[in-house]
Amino acid sequence: MYLRATVKRTKRGESVRYLQLAHNERNERGVPVARVIHNFGREDQLDREALARLVASIQRFLGGEETLRAQAPEGFRFISAPEAGGPHVLDALWSQLGIGKAITRVAGKGRGRSGVERAVFTMVCQRCLGPASKLEATRWLGRDVVLDGIAGVSDDELYRAMDFLLACSERVQESVFFSLANLLNLEVDVIFFDTTSTYFEVDVDGQAIEGDDDAAEQADVRPASGPLRQRGHSKDHRPDLPQVVIGLAVTREGIPVRVWVWPGNRNDQTLVEQVKADLAGWRLGRAIYVVDSGFSGRDNLRHLRSGGGHYIAGLKLRSGMPETEAALSRQGRYRTVRDNLRVKEVRVGDGDAAVRSVVCHNPAEAERDRLRREQQVERIEAELARLAEQRQRATTKAQREQHLRGECALRDHPTLSRYLRQTKGGRLVLDRNRIAAEERLDGKYLLTTSDASLSAEDVALGYKQLQEAERSFRDLKGTLLLRPVFHRKDERIRAHVLICFLALVLVRLAETRSGATWRTIRAELGQIRQGHFQSSEGDFTQTSELTRRQHELHAALGIPEPPRFGRITPAATQAA
Repeated sequence: MYLRATVKRTKRGESVRYLQLAHNERNERGVPVARVIHNFGREDQLDREALARLVASIQRFLGGEETLRAQAPEGFRFISAPEAGGPHVLDALWSQLGIGKAITRVAGKGRGRSGVERAVFTMVCQRCLGPASKLEATRWLGRDVVLDGIAGVSDDELYRAMDFLLACSERVQESVFFSLANLLNLEVDVIFFDTTSTYFEVDVDGQAIEGDDDAAEQADVRPASGPLRQRGHSKDHRPDLPQVVIGLAVTREGIPVRVWVWPGNRNDQTLVEQVKADLAGWRLGRAIYVVDSGFSGRDNLRHLRSGGGHYIAGLKLRSGMPETEAALSRQGRYRTVRDNLRVKEVRVGDGDAAVRSVVCHNPAEAERDRLRREQQVERIEAELARLAEQRQRATTKAQREQHLRGECALRDHPTLSRYLRQTKGGRLVLDRNRIAAEERLDGKYLLTTSDASLSAEDVALGYKQLQEAERSFRDLKGTLLLRPVFHRKDERIRAHVLICFLALVLVRLAETRSGATWRTIRAELGQIRQGHFQSSEGDFTQTSELTRRQHELHAALGIPEPPRFGRITPAATQAA
């Protein structure tokens, strides 16, 4: 859409310009042609004030910096318009959860501790709005956003604030959880727990870069060794880099409960005891822990059952355990639950030693498993045929060695090797028995529970909600940019993860209240700006006018709208 000017000649031969509002459309031949939406009339007779009012109305609708720039009062100069909407909402949620009060109580009023709460909030707010390094936060504050109660901050202040935050992490996390439970009326009888890993950037010599989030500006290189940073099983597919293991507990609504950080070489089977012990002091009452197959060892299930607790746990179908084989082979009728899911309940064992299991079957997933396996078998058959032909043509030692390398690569393939077996003569052939055994598992997964009061449907649907923990990990790594981590000290690593956790809490609270995704909320709030205007008389700040959608968003979040006018500073005060 654009303003179009056309020239016409009057009967007296004069050239007259006419203004029109037009936009281009494609005709039936696909050629763009101008379509006039409105005629403004002759340019020399145009009501320019009416046109200016129309432009101002459009700018008020669009909001943001340009609107404030256009609304600068006479005699005042527009200086800047940093974002105010996102920080205002996050600060209100921060206060409602009591995070600031908890940090302030621990920090006290000692030297250098007065601004620690605002410094922590600066880092959490930055994670939500524009994730970047701690050093970048010192430039981001004031330049891109305006935060209440803090005009600027140094990187040293941020690092000290991280240390204070870690010192009160237990109290802060517990306070946040119970504040959320009260605000959202959460059901805390079911806790979902899962782990992920996050890696550290290293240089070519295998050394971690200590830049405290900004390697480009602070390239102090130290060895990548320490209690936390260890190499282990990487869920980020970066086994070449040191990492830490991060555990996260969430409610059935997806609200984060607590976060843990362990050394990167810790096995999932060794973590559950600490998780249960840490949450035991929170007086959760009767809690059911939902964990996946990585935590379903006998010792872990016993820990989850202790103290009157219960569990819903996934079991590995290919574990070879007698209980698993017995549950899968037990006859029974499936019942359709919902979401293309069927379940049947089986009991293995007798009396008090009986294990209650639920076999779940997803027909759509079974079809995907079948197609995926057929494609892999076709690929194996083609590769075996190629190797056989290569073996027949091999006449030199180099050709025979090339053939052996091809066979070894196929035998060691991470997915294709499961359908192969090696004959006594050393040849690779398809394992038809293994393929038949895999067909029996298509679309199935196995669950076990210690709670006799839960129906098979409740167990299956409860386990499916474990994806809320997985969604939280995706948001931590994607939206909040938890990784990669450049910190070297263990205390800074833990504090960095805790800052990301607090940011995730604020994001989930906003999403739960508004019913919108954080991406949508963030885009809407980002249009609310605080303009700074200056003149010889003094200066003042003014917030851009809110749109209808922004009014509705504040109402849904239960947060007062930002004041229209902020700081007013006369010139005499500035001079003083």
